[in-house]
Amino acid sequence: MKQAVTGTEPGGPYSPGIVAEGRFVFVSGQSAMVGRQRQVGTIADETRLTLENVGQVLDAAGATFADVVRCTVYLADVLDFDAMNAVYQEFFPEPRPSRTTVGCQLRLERKVEIDCVAVLPPA
Repeated sequence: MKQAVTGTEPGGPYSPGIVAEGRFVFVSGQSAMVGRQRQVGTIADETRLTLENVGQVLDAAGATFADVVRCTVYLADVLDFDAMNAVYQEFFPEPRPSRTTVGCQLRLERKVEIDCVAVLPPA
């Protein structure tokens, strides 16, 4: 069983998030977007807005950053890692989720994209 979650406006044929089996929240890759408008800024600015967007999807699903168990961070430039990481750590309380960071080419000249998986607490 799965249920779509809103929170941000998707830029394509996908859901911003999915709750599966009533507990698992899968957040699609989020980036520095407001609606469908890309916001240009430093890597710190774009990471902050990206994580705010992740937070909107988590909130719409009834989750918080404390419920996140897994993240993937995609960086257009791996040299931005330290600046991204400084902002990232502000959002996730201990124990922080497991994470993989990947250097790759992103669409629309984005600097960062982040997806995650959260587990909702028992009802």
